[in-house]
Amino acid sequence: MNRFTGTWTLVRLILRCDRVRLPIWLLALVGLVGASAAGVQGIYDTAASRASYARTAGGSAASIALSGPPVALDTIGGITVFEVSQVAVVGVSLMAVFLTVRHTRTEEQAGRTELLRAGVLGRHADLAAIGVVMSGASVLVGVGTLLTFVGVGLPTTGSLAYAAAVTTLGLVFTGVALVAAQVSQHSRGATGLSLAVLGLLYGLRAIGDVEGSWVTWASPIGWAQAVRPFADERWWPLGLALGFAAGTAALAGWLAGRRDLGAGLVADRPGRARASRRLGSPLGLAARLQRAAVIGWAVGMGALGAVYGSFGQDVQSMLDDNPEMADYFRQVAGEAAVTDAYFSVVVVFNAIIATGFTISSVLRLRTEESDLHTEPALATSVSRTRWALSWLAVTVLGSVLVVGISGLLVGLVWAATSSDPGQVAALTAAQLSYLPAVLLLGALTFLVYGWQPHLAGAAYAALGVCFVIGWLGDLLRLPDWAVGISPFERTPLVPSVGYDAVPLVVMTAMAVMLAVAGERGFRRRDLLGG
Repeated sequence: MNRFTGTWTLVRLILRCDRVRLPIWLLALVGLVGASAAGVQGIYDTAASRASYARTAGGSAASIALSGPPVALDTIGGITVFEVSQVAVVGVSLMAVFLTVRHTRTEEQAGRTELLRAGVLGRHADLAAIGVVMSGASVLVGVGTLLTFVGVGLPTTGSLAYAAAVTTLGLVFTGVALVAAQVSQHSRGATGLSLAVLGLLYGLRAIGDVEGSWVTWASPIGWAQAVRPFADERWWPLGLALGFAAGTAALAGWLAGRRDLGAGLVADRPGRARASRRLGSPLGLAARLQRAAVIGWAVGMGALGAVYGSFGQDVQSMLDDNPEMADYFRQVAGEAAVTDAYFSVVVVFNAIIATGFTISSVLRLRTEESDLHTEPALATSVSRTRWALSWLAVTVLGSVLVVGISGLLVGLVWAATSSDPGQVAALTAAQLSYLPAVLLLGALTFLVYGWQPHLAGAAYAALGVCFVIGWLGDLLRLPDWAVGISPFERTPLVPSVGYDAVPLVVMTAMAVMLAVAGERGFRRRDLLGG
């Protein structure tokens, strides 16, 4: 039997299983890139505004670290690429990682791959199938990017170069995830390893771009961005990235042939012969299982907060010659000082991103239940209520840490830059004011899990709606009732305005009520059912 026998059958199966998830990824990525590109055209539509942008963003190490090399920033095409790169690069990479791990290591961990292998299925058919699907998805993201760029009036050649770079990055991280799925024995480990590689490669690219050194060429992300869209495009760096993608895919196939099905190349470290007393309680067990996620999110949000804090010194100079951008901040935050308006926007987006941890933490209950870990726990004296509340307690405490540390790092860096120690407490408090909104979405996730667990993953769609409202609400001219759907829009926009405890108390009460309703549903339904 050929090693790739059954590949196209598996392709159809993957497309059937992801008939909702994959289109959402594609529409979200292309929609966000397109909306951002359209918004840039209106803000930087004059030569003076583009020149100001080139001076400020092009001279800011923090901006370059986040967005990439400052290429052609005196043109609307170069500014567009600089502005959308964070969403496009990170978005297509995350799509490739999550979906690839889902259809390789997760399927193998659940035992479904073994069942499929019992039929007529080649050893590498699953790798080939997800490779085909993710290659097609990456191409579709690239095509969507090309069409949106051309649609807003950007030159075709530069648009094609950038679309090709985005597509190539999708292929690169598909290969990275395929290798990670062979190394780790668990899907969480494979995902974590893939994201660590993403962070490392992004960091190498950032260091190289900021220093203008060869370090950029140590990262496939740097290769893709070296295409230089809208600035005398060069195509040969894409060959390096494609070679890397092909090499990692071949390595994954080679590694798959040298391990047992269900095992990883790196074996699990054996635990202690006797568990600690903390693991004897559901709260201690939940804390132990969530420890890595909490630490990872806290470190990531702290790093993001530090980067945003370093932007504060550039905000005033950026807006002096850019009245359009200044008008945007005034629309968002009223007549507050420029830096206060900027940090008001920063804490909103930090809170929205941190909500990803809260939702994923709540969804761990669904994972534990699906993996048949909940039933043995409930077979003891542990009640359903105690089990669920233990996981929710870890979620709440973890959310406080993740949200708080992002505000703390924003404040520390800005305080060091502005020589104003009071900014540490002010920005930390401003960030924590969004905690009720974060927990409200977490409670909504738990409500759905309690009654209809198979629909709980839709909470990410709610988070996506909040992100679009917060980022593109003004651009899309959404009506007030639509903007008001997002709990983040109900939170006072501190530090631009004063604190108002009423909406925070109301959202906290709503979160408690939703959690209580979710707990009732969990007690009433069957496990693995709805």
